[in-house]
Amino acid sequence: MTRTAIIGGHGKVALELSRILAADGQDVTSFFRNPDHTADVAATGATPAVLDVENSTTAEIAEALRNHDAVVWSAGAGGGSPERTYAVDRDAAIRSMDAAGQSGVGRYIMVSYLGAGPDHGVPQDNGFYAYAEAKAAADAYLRGTSLDWTILGPGSLTDGPGNGLIDVNPADTSDGTGTARANVALVAAAVLGLKVSIGRTIEFRDGSLPIAAALEALA
Repeated sequence: MTRTAIIGGHGKVALELSRILAADGQDVTSFFRNPDHTADVAATGATPAVLDVENSTTAEIAEALRNHDAVVWSAGAGGGSPERTYAVDRDAAIRSMDAAGQSGVGRYIMVSYLGAGPDHGVPQDNGFYAYAEAKAAADAYLRGTSLDWTILGPGSLTDGPGNGLIDVNPADTSDGTGTARANVALVAAAVLGLKVSIGRTIEFRDGSLPIAAALEALA
């Protein structure tokens, strides 16, 4: 049985992913910062575990990840101060990658966003700039590791129902089509065991193809 660790376990994507994996009979440990969220996480079928990744060392994260087969990073500062954004979305994320390597976890899924990268184009005076810079740095670091990584780049997140239909690597994003968080969770669950997704950055948004068919097209 695959043992998956989800970091940022009380986020909307992570809660949905926990439900999907647990319903599939998989063993899921979901890590989150606030002990008050334990019941919410447990209700998904995941094993809840309190871990403040922002303030945890690489060794502490590695110990938490030991005996898992895969990690999904779905944590984020949530638009706080630039300092905290860099601390969580860049620095803690990078520590988690090092920790995964140290603890023998081979598979690593990063939830990023569509358009992430050094050429993100976000002006420095924009409130999104710190997040864009942090994700660009974390994604680049992940690509340089020996982990079996996949980076997911969903479009702007919405709370609409996940219908399991997406467009992968859309050439034109000018119409502003977003991505249901439930669809992000479905894609994350799908790529966990999909070898063709290893070493790939997969950008997507809500669309017209069933997820399995859209991901098969990557081969």
